[in-house]
Amino acid sequence: MTVPPGEPPYPRPDQPPAVPPAVPPAVPPAQVPAGQYAAGQPVGQVPVSAVPVPAAAPPPRPRIAIDAGRYWAGVAATAVVAALIGVVGVVVFERIFDITLVNKDPFGTGSSMGAYVVGAVATTVVAALLLQVLVLSTPEPSSFFGWIMGLGILVVALLPLTWTDDRTSALCSGLVNLLIGIAVWSLLTGVLARTSQRTIPIV
Repeated sequence: MTVPPGEPPYPRPDQPPAVPPAVPPAVPPAQVPAGQYAAGQPVGQVPVSAVPVPAAAPPPRPRIAIDAGRYWAGVAATAVVAALIGVVGVVVFERIFDITLVNKDPFGTGSSMGAYVVGAVATTVVAALLLQVLVLSTPEPSSFFGWIMGLGILVVALLPLTWTDDRTSALCSGLVNLLIGIAVWSLLTGVLARTSQRTIPIV
């Protein structure tokens, strides 16, 4: 069939009409897997679900800082108190009640009073060093110091019973050792509480 000029062409009866191509539906940004881009999304725009969230850093642990000058001044005062307890023990038991105290004299002082004075000072210094090391190296220094001192005091209070068969002398000696140990323990714990503070390190 010839189409006259100027008229639009009509489809032939035996020719099927043209079907437009199907357009795929747009994928919402929320359904795009992490690390991929949706079709037709401009470059440079990343879906919210694809942005990694950094993990929160753990807060820094507080540390204990010691004022060394005041701490060791307290240690010196504690040593004086411990030595005086030994002197009082010797005066009360040996001079008043005439009970011979049993003790070891590793420093060679030659007398019970000298042995107790030197031993009390040495015990205070060793305990103070131990407490300072525990503060610098352990999370709960007071708890560890309490257990160590408690068990150590129990040992030195019972040791005189193994040095002599005279129970009265051994018990009196153990009582003096017990009082010296308790004084050192309690006074050093108080000194630490007054000369230390918890600080948070700056990262």
